[in-house]
Amino acid sequence: MRVAIIGGGVIGLTTAYALINKGHSVDLFEQESDVGQATSFANGGQLSYRYVSPLADAGVPLQALGWMFKTDAPLRFRPRMSLHQWHWCWRFLLACRNSVNQRNGAHLLRLALYSQSILHDWQQHHGLTDFSWRANGKMVIYRNSANFRHAANKIKADPLQQILDPKACVAAEPSLAHIASQLAGGIFSAGDEVGDCQLFCQRLLRRLQQNPHFTLHVGQRITEIKVEKGQVRALKMADGQFATEQFDVDQLVVAAGMGSLGLLNSVGIKVPLYPLKGYSLTLPVADLSQVPDTNVTDYDRKIVYARLDQQLRVAAMVDIGAGDSGNHKAKLDAGRIASLRQQAQASFPDAGDFQQATPWAGLRPATPEGTPIIGASAIKNLWLNLGHGSLGFTLACGSAQVLANLINNEASPIPLIGLQG
Repeated sequence: MRVAIIGGGVIGLTTAYALINKGHSVDLFEQESDVGQATSFANGGQLSYRYVSPLADAGVPLQALGWMFKTDAPLRFRPRMSLHQWHWCWRFLLACRNSVNQRNGAHLLRLALYSQSILHDWQQHHGLTDFSWRANGKMVIYRNSANFRHAANKIKADPLQQILDPKACVAAEPSLAHIASQLAGGIFSAGDEVGDCQLFCQRLLRRLQQNPHFTLHVGQRITEIKVEKGQVRALKMADGQFATEQFDVDQLVVAAGMGSLGLLNSVGIKVPLYPLKGYSLTLPVADLSQVPDTNVTDYDRKIVYARLDQQLRVAAMVDIGAGDSGNHKAKLDAGRIASLRQQAQASFPDAGDFQQATPWAGLRPATPEGTPIIGASAIKNLWLNLGHGSLGFTLACGSAQVLANLINNEASPIPLIGLQG
């Protein structure tokens, strides 16, 4: 079977890999000049398999209102004259309840742990390595005592998760010594990992290009999905400013992040995606002893830290309504980047020269509930793999394997309740 995939980020590439492994022919279309150039390029790097709580939670709306006009706010909301934004926000508000957060968190956890098992299988049996991967665990640190107690009360009996007081946090991660007096406690998850998502995309591509049944089409922007009698018949693509050509398909997977929205709207499919703009810094490390060896998430500041070999990746912030939602790539906000530099340097002052850190911004395609959309659409041979938000790297391998099974007329390896939009 010939399968076309729109989107050359980590979701599209893993989907291609899972389908190739099942014996299908795959054509992957990416409008950039290379794969992994948009949301997958410089994300947080954390493979957070056990810490997958959705953004929508009790108390978040009030916090967002208080943060609305602060440059250093972890979450910033800018209202727009957009029905799409307000519809998404209304559903987000409905999901901001403890019971809904826990239910959606359980759906994400199920997919995340399955995704971890698929990645490990690909590493062990396919030799898919060398992307700065380490099984280094994750520590979520809390500065606010109430937030720490709330999080600790959610922890169930799990040998891979530990509740730590401030002293134990520093004992487990000595680089936290500089902010020890500011800590209320932490939660350590031993099963979490780290990796360079963009490098992972490159390694996947190298594997895929060894297979004669895989074809990569870069610099190819899909302009139209042609549907006849309830079925995708062809893709129309623009080759720069020149001629267009038709590309026939048997099955089509849309995995183009926020670029999926317009394509799907044109064929009558409405998906509740909205871009959560985030930012990152990539810092050359001056002294490895001064940066976390484990993944660290500063919960109250919503900043994540991940060491990728000799670099420290610092990622943070959520902008809802940033104004560049219609673009494939996000624009840098100088104020947000300056704030991120300042906060990261305050926490790890001897890690390196933060003025030399490379800034980046990305648009994370999210559903209001925080759960992705994986599976069939209303069009017979059109499939969706969308809406992973800030967990795209974490959930990619599992989502790809689930979708490959479905396209292959096989049962899903995990229950899909809560994961189909």
